[in-house]
Amino acid sequence: MARALNSTTGIVALESTVIAHGLPSPHNLQTALLCEEEVRANGAEPATIGIVAGRPVIGLENEQLDAMATRDDIVKVSLHNLADAVANKRWGATTVSATLHIAHLAGLRVFATGGIGGVHRGVSESLDISADLTALARYPLIVVCAGAKSILDLPKTLEALESMGVPVIGYQASELPAFYSRKSALKLEMRADKPEDVVKLARSHWDLGCTTAVVVAQPVPADSEIPAEELRTTISDALALAQVEGIRGKDVTPYLLKRVVEAIGWRALEANIALLRQNARLGGAIANGLAKPGGDE
Repeated sequence: MARALNSTTGIVALESTVIAHGLPSPHNLQTALLCEEEVRANGAEPATIGIVAGRPVIGLENEQLDAMATRDDIVKVSLHNLADAVANKRWGATTVSATLHIAHLAGLRVFATGGIGGVHRGVSESLDISADLTALARYPLIVVCAGAKSILDLPKTLEALESMGVPVIGYQASELPAFYSRKSALKLEMRADKPEDVVKLARSHWDLGCTTAVVVAQPVPADSEIPAEELRTTISDALALAQVEGIRGKDVTPYLLKRVVEAIGWRALEANIALLRQNARLGGAIANGLAKPGGDE
């Protein structure tokens, strides 16, 4: 990885929370390795980021990836507890926000992930807003994702990104994808159909003095999609059950996520893996574009 950081090779940051907390074994490690291969398939270099015994690592080795997938003491690291993980020499899997922070410190410009966090349902009661939004407003990286996670308040999330000056580009899409679903009925102002279109827009954004991330929202592959109407019904049913069971505030989000995954079953895992691999592949193509003369890598 040190050689890549000092060369003209395109580099794609990848998160480690999906390995430690996002996918079940053995799919977690298998998917992490497949995502790295997807990046390499486009001639770029993957850099999976994590905390190893208090040390931020950019480009986890295979044995460290295995540890992320199997250890039971991996802390989920966001911006608020990053310093604690480092100071107390913990093992930590970095979320979107922490990965963005560390990638930015290393001078990386491209990050591929699954879905970004945002404004949660019932925010007026819980004030539950993901640290991902703070990081996207702060760190100038291209973030390739499958849109925002379906259980969020998607209109408020899109409005928050706009208010913070974060461009949201639909990749071969004209509306915001919703993680498991390709559509959300939320129209996007910007669209890109090729990696070079993304590079051109991102360069213009940063050349104009803007310092936020650029979100590239790529829909989940069509053959792995969970239809939007099915998801809406599932989430609506889960919200009704949460009310009956007295689930309130910050407890609503994990409750919804659990209920949705239970209802969708194995298709949720299939969709998650498919979109992660697809985003890593696109991230590699974009990173290579930035690495060309006149780029930022």
